[in-house]
Amino acid sequence: MQRLDRIELVRARYIPKQLKPGVLYVSEEYGAAVHLCACGCGAKVSTPLGPTEWALEVTASGPSLTPSVGSWQLTCQSHYWIREGKVLWAGEWSTAQVEAGRHAEDERRRAYYAALGRERAGFLKRFWRWVKMLFE
Repeated sequence: MQRLDRIELVRARYIPKQLKPGVLYVSEEYGAAVHLCACGCGAKVSTPLGPTEWALEVTASGPSLTPSVGSWQLTCQSHYWIREGKVLWAGEWSTAQVEAGRHAEDERRRAYYAALGRERAGFLKRFWRWVKMLFE
């Protein structure tokens, strides 16, 4: 297995069945970014894009994904960043670190959706007050 040091961006409406090493396939329409693991093991790595998942930034130098890619469910246990088309290898994580990272992700998701709920509730309350005012 040969580790990659660069990843290029290919925009696609649909992710192809056969992936090429060193290519990050992105379907913004479907909110998906998929690539073969940068360690060279050949495993497909899916990183959903969205406000509670990964964020994609595209620069002239290449794509960046935030947060890091941690392939904890794969045999290789690879952990790396994709920054401006470069693969930056991160250190190995212990089982406790992986669990803490998953917990932090869950908390970020809960906070995001709770804030959305409060925002919606605020709008509904304002709307309800407006409706009541019409009949006073």
